[in-house]
Amino acid sequence: MGSIIFTGLISCIENNSAKGVSISDRDLMLNNEAYIIKGVCYNPVSIGNDHRDFSNLSEDLALMVEAGINTIRVYSPIDDITVLDKIYDSGLKVIIGFGYNQGGNFDILSGSFIDYINAYKNHEAILLWELGNEFNYHPEWFSDNIENWYTALNNAAARIHKNDAFHPVTTAHGELPDALALAKCPNIDVWGMNVYRWDNPEKIFEEWATVSTKPMYLSEAGADSYMSTSSDGYEQGVNEKAQATATENILKDIFKYPEICSGVTLFAFVDELWKAGNNTLLDTGGLAPNSGGVPYDGTANEEYWGIVDIDRNKKEAFHVVKEMYNELSQKNRSGIIIN
Repeated sequence: MGSIIFTGLISCIENNSAKGVSISDRDLMLNNEAYIIKGVCYNPVSIGNDHRDFSNLSEDLALMVEAGINTIRVYSPIDDITVLDKIYDSGLKVIIGFGYNQGGNFDILSGSFIDYINAYKNHEAILLWELGNEFNYHPEWFSDNIENWYTALNNAAARIHKNDAFHPVTTAHGELPDALALAKCPNIDVWGMNVYRWDNPEKIFEEWATVSTKPMYLSEAGADSYMSTSSDGYEQGVNEKAQATATENILKDIFKYPEICSGVTLFAFVDELWKAGNNTLLDTGGLAPNSGGVPYDGTANEEYWGIVDIDRNKKEAFHVVKEMYNELSQKNRSGIIIN
């Protein structure tokens, strides 16, 4: 089957030289080569703050390159071309996320998201446009009717297709989309899924294959480095070994299915001290919907998710990611080119 470049109106044969991101069957394609996301979620917040900043960007990008990361996922637009330039110059791609109601700041509700897309759609760092993050867990945001979100999501995706022919649209759905989500959102090109099923997400790939022929990737998966209780042989307290083991098992499952899954943006790159208490200290706890599947204690300690800590010290999980991502870069699995 030939590649399809979105708006859905422009198509090209397999051997052409069209640039951009496209879809061929279940594959995500970059410049006509299959692309596997070896990614990480990235929301850098400095000590004492509660908002994102890129003061450590150069150091972070160097660590990402070392770890074999080829894609970063951000939860809100990066309205700074120098940041995007640095990401591209480091050889990475970025998945740009948009919120629903951000006071008119490049959000879906106001329609201002399209202004960002038109401003940055030609930047070579862009991989995908992503609409929403686990909004299916929050019908209260949409007059207690989740169909309102799916309608807005589908309409926003259609608008992107009309304005940008070279980047597919994705969404970060909480877990496997149900029949309602799939039926209401035909304009979503690639389905992202935030999946926390202990250290074994393997079954979701078979489940997805039975309900859709579209590409998918895991927009979140992973484990934190704190055990709220002793469990599965891991002691209570800070426990980098538990995080590293879970990360290894999760990534092994994901990369066994390149014919179905286009990769993962592991949650997350750096610890986030603002999430559960004092912004200057690591605190346990935090709030995350549907987080009972977090290995190995069933508890999301929200400030401990980084594969590096706030000072950019590498945790054990960093070394797991580095080994597995860089190994994948040397392989061609089932006809899939791993960039």
